[in-house]
Amino acid sequence: MTTLAMGANAPLASPDFTLDVHLPQGGAIDVTALQLYADGKVRGDGDMCFFNQPVIGGGAVSQNVSGNTHSFAFALGKIGADVEKIVVNATLDSGAFSSVAGLKLAISGGIDMQIDTTGRTESALILCEVYKRNGHWKIRNVGQGFNGGLQALAEHFGVEVAEPAPAAPPAAAPKPAAPSPKIDLSKVSLTKNDSTISLKKQDGKFGRIRVNLNWNQKKTAGGFFGMGKRGIDLDLGAFVEFRTGEFGVVQALGNSFGDLDALPFTKLLADDRTGTSTDGEWLEINGDAWSNFRRVLIFAFIYEGVANWQETDGVIRLMVPGQPEVEVRMNVQSLDSRNGMCAVALLENKDNQIRVNREVRFFAGHEAMDNAYGWGMRWRAGTK
Repeated sequence: MTTLAMGANAPLASPDFTLDVHLPQGGAIDVTALQLYADGKVRGDGDMCFFNQPVIGGGAVSQNVSGNTHSFAFALGKIGADVEKIVVNATLDSGAFSSVAGLKLAISGGIDMQIDTTGRTESALILCEVYKRNGHWKIRNVGQGFNGGLQALAEHFGVEVAEPAPAAPPAAAPKPAAPSPKIDLSKVSLTKNDSTISLKKQDGKFGRIRVNLNWNQKKTAGGFFGMGKRGIDLDLGAFVEFRTGEFGVVQALGNSFGDLDALPFTKLLADDRTGTSTDGEWLEINGDAWSNFRRVLIFAFIYEGVANWQETDGVIRLMVPGQPEVEVRMNVQSLDSRNGMCAVALLENKDNQIRVNREVRFFAGHEAMDNAYGWGMRWRAGTK
């Protein structure tokens, strides 16, 4: 059995499988599945699988409800060629998911997901996504929340939500313009087209900033006749620079794990040397000391294994208290990069606020990346 942590993914063993969403006893939760296209949107009612339309795509996705279990049967061979992913969502009529415990998913073939709802203020969640990568179908534990509930989630995917008609105004009064819906997403994905976001706090103190690196940890065949198996050891690290001109690197290589309470105010919590931790690797930044920083470059480094970034399917998640979660995926569908280092995201201090920019630039090593960003460190070979 493979248990996927939030953000983790796994390949699907078969295009025909069942996904069971197990709800807590008596939970008033609706579960839906949506077919999405290259723009991340549905195209019409025929893309929505829910209680009033339990079958879509000519049987590609079908839903069955039995007690507290919502089951979706997938036949991915029937999915339209232009469908890029199917997202499975859960929504509450009222309240927040922090009141819901015991929400879990099970996928036939030996994959399950525990959905941690502790402290969740949202009333709508994207539970998981089934998506196509390099011609193969995979599943990811998403856990993305929407503070605006069902309407915010639906509008995010291009679904129009009917609202009650307002009372008719007096004949002489002009008809007011309909207000734009306010969508408060708890996660922002930076892409090539939308590559920057600014995170703001009035006092410039951001608390404990957490950075997570996760990737496809499936072992691949190697050795004589493919009899050996090995995985990629993907490491998380950061270049840090301060307004005083001091700089350094935080990484497992050379045991430079850093410090949260003193320079570099950045710490790598652990190094997953086995490549088997489903939670990936974590790095923390002391956001209350952000006024001291000039910039932080978050990077991922393939320490062992062939530099195949398409195979890693890596993702960096940046979690700042009171701010939307920021996600950067190291997806290189159009780039065959054989360089072992990826500059993923650049955090810059702009008037004591944080500007996050998606980088996703590949380099042969630390020194090459240093030269590209102008840090000016001295480098020598190291081990861990």
